[in-house]
Amino acid sequence: QVQLVESGGGLVQAGGSLRISCAASGRTFSSNTMGWFRQAPGKERQFVAAISSSGGRTYYTDSVKGRFTISRDNAQNTVYLQMNSPRPEDTAVYYCAAGPPIPLTVVATRGVDGMDYWGKGTLVTVSS
Repeated sequence: QVQLVESGGGLVQAGGSLRISCAASGRTFSSNTMGWFRQAPGKERQFVAAISSSGGRTYYTDSVKGRFTISRDNAQNTVYLQMNSPRPEDTAVYYCAAGPPIPLTVVATRGVDGMDYWGKGTLVTVSS
């Protein structure tokens, strides 16, 4: 069992920066693939980024490549999403998720169905 709690969301100006965090409890964190997903109003939850259990591999959806960075600290049971140069279209509730050690491209294609545990989300609003 893994419990996830997101934090750090809020209001940020377009072109600024924001880092959101996800604290995990449970002994299996270091063996889980971790991901960030987001859900904008009226839209489905979508994949944003994923990171392998060791942190050595990352994968991003095209719209955030070069702007967002996912990282993890297994000693602190925490995963991060650094958001640089956010845009108004990045406004959404951001969810942290944990899943099995599958290829990150599979995490992206399976979407929400590929992850086992979810946090409750943190709202990020990007103003223009």
